[in-house]
Amino acid sequence: MNDARLPASRECHATALRKAARRVTALYDETLAPSGLRSTQFAILAELVDRGQGPPTLNQLADLLVLDRSGLGHSLRPLEREGLIRLEISSRDRRSTLVVLTDQGRERYAHAHTLWQKAQDRYASVVGEAQANQLRQHLLEIGHDDQLA
Repeated sequence: MNDARLPASRECHATALRKAARRVTALYDETLAPSGLRSTQFAILAELVDRGQGPPTLNQLADLLVLDRSGLGHSLRPLEREGLIRLEISSRDRRSTLVVLTDQGRERYAHAHTLWQKAQDRYASVVGEAQANQLRQHLLEIGHDDQLA
């Protein structure tokens, strides 16, 4: 019998996403390197800069980034060591820890943002602006779809 199915390594949605993610992450990491930030660290700072409601709790930030708390903690440690963020106990609820962007973190983000824009532009020029925007929107929807958790 002739089975025309693709091998699992080429049919797997997760594998395809991981391969694409590694390629795109490498582009962003290489472009952001002069700032001293990796793309994962830039994403954390971006969430903090773009937030208009004050600093998020660890749980809120983990939800925004679609990370578990231990993964987030691993990503925050170097940012805290470098003085880009600080962790503070919430005055509203002492059980909650807030992730606060420092002035140094805001400055580093501003420098990195210009580099990040170069990576954005390169990605869009390769993939196509319309396809890049559609894919980003679709991936964000998938990333926040609780049915897949």
